[in-house]
Amino acid sequence: MSALVAPWPISLILEPEVFIPLVYPGLVVLTLTLLGIIWLERKLTAKVQRRYGPLYVARKLGGAAQPMADGIKFVFSEQIIPRNTDKLVFIFGPLLLFTFSILPVIGIPLSPGYTAIASDISLLIVVALVVIAPIVLLMVAWGSNNKFSLIGGLRDGYLMISYEVPIILSILAMAALYNSLDLIEIAEAQAGTWGIFLNPLAALAFFAAMLIATGRFPFEIAEAETEIVAGWTTEYSSALYMSNMGTSYTRMYVMAHLFTLVFLGGWNPLPGFLPASGLLPGLMILVKSLAVMGLMVLLRSIYPRFRVDQGVRIGWHKLFTLSMAAIALSVLLVASGVWG
Repeated sequence: MSALVAPWPISLILEPEVFIPLVYPGLVVLTLTLLGIIWLERKLTAKVQRRYGPLYVARKLGGAAQPMADGIKFVFSEQIIPRNTDKLVFIFGPLLLFTFSILPVIGIPLSPGYTAIASDISLLIVVALVVIAPIVLLMVAWGSNNKFSLIGGLRDGYLMISYEVPIILSILAMAALYNSLDLIEIAEAQAGTWGIFLNPLAALAFFAAMLIATGRFPFEIAEAETEIVAGWTTEYSSALYMSNMGTSYTRMYVMAHLFTLVFLGGWNPLPGFLPASGLLPGLMILVKSLAVMGLMVLLRSIYPRFRVDQGVRIGWHKLFTLSMAAIALSVLLVASGVWG
């Protein structure tokens, strides 16, 4: 009897070149995760601040459908385009910003044999795509022709040059530790010991830089609405505003997956357990990434917002020093034969 063959559309969707960008970790799971993480952030903050948070939309589920209701409201509300803006940049900038924010998922593998891009430098590809998006943000802020938007964009520019260096250095520390720039090889090498235990300095530097890169508290500086209205999104409304707002969560989603692959063993379960197989590798990555995102949104309820000078100082003075120490630790571990 001939082997059963899946219908053509299903077999096409299951191809990694299609499944990864469109389903997971691509658009489908990204959309569901964003709806869930926004709701979780609002509920966690409300609990800490002794208030209700989202409640009335799907009341029995604790208002879990509120982000979806908000999204529908944004889509169908009036789109206002100020007269003096650069209309081409104003309209297409947010769409381009969101595209560059989600694009790095194409380099994220879900298992040793399931990846959209098989490359010896997949780690560099993902990091390069991650650091492109803030450049588009500056373009969007300038195109709004609004002083508050420009101030918010410049703040993000100041932060950008302070967090990108620690991100790259902490990643290079792990690449030196595993002697590879291939995300598959890096994840496979953590079957026995996760990267966060081998080099906690690099993990801490990368996590803190992630908070700055995604505008999470206490580094929500570019959109400091209490000081400059709404930062670089001041002139936006309707679906374009929703696209801008979703960009930071998208970057958080992507960078949480990168953190999972480099520091949390990727698809490997806890050290000492049997390797995951079947559908479990992708599920293991998703669970770990959601845990990282949950920790990131929890900080909104704990820390006050830093000033822009404090954020830049932390990036250059603290995180730069920490990431350099992480490189020294990796070199020491390899040179002494403890790891390698």
